[in-house]
Amino acid sequence: MANKSAGIDKEIIRDLAEILNQTDLTDIEIEQGDLRIRVSRQVTIQAMVPQAPAAAPAPVVAVAPAAVEAAKTADMSKNAVASPMVGTAYLSPAPGARPFIEVGQKVKEGQTLMIIEAMKTMNQIPSPRAGTVTAILIDDAQPVEYGEPLIVVE
Repeated sequence: MANKSAGIDKEIIRDLAEILNQTDLTDIEIEQGDLRIRVSRQVTIQAMVPQAPAAAPAPVVAVAPAAVEAAKTADMSKNAVASPMVGTAYLSPAPGARPFIEVGQKVKEGQTLMIIEAMKTMNQIPSPRAGTVTAILIDDAQPVEYGEPLIVVE
């Protein structure tokens, strides 16, 4: 029997935490009816600061994941299409098939850009606007996270 406190099933949270550990994701979110649960873990990147001879020990500088992501997105176009879910992204409808899109290709609003497989369901990802594909930021069959930039359509 699941442990319940204040109407939240703790077993669901434990299961989500276990999925994070098994997949190396940084966060996962589920929604059932009006209940929404998000489990995250903080990943810290540490870098050693070089020290001069006979100097005091150098401090360890921790860079928050948000800072790393901000640096990535600073270079990212505002026209990037973000992943609407966690899953595996596929750039073609089947292995060996021609990709849905290529860099330099013009796309229409609503045209399928890729497929994201989530929970054994293939979800077509449509273009939010008409334009030209200027960058494909992922590889075929790559795991993606919610909000991750996938493709730039300008």
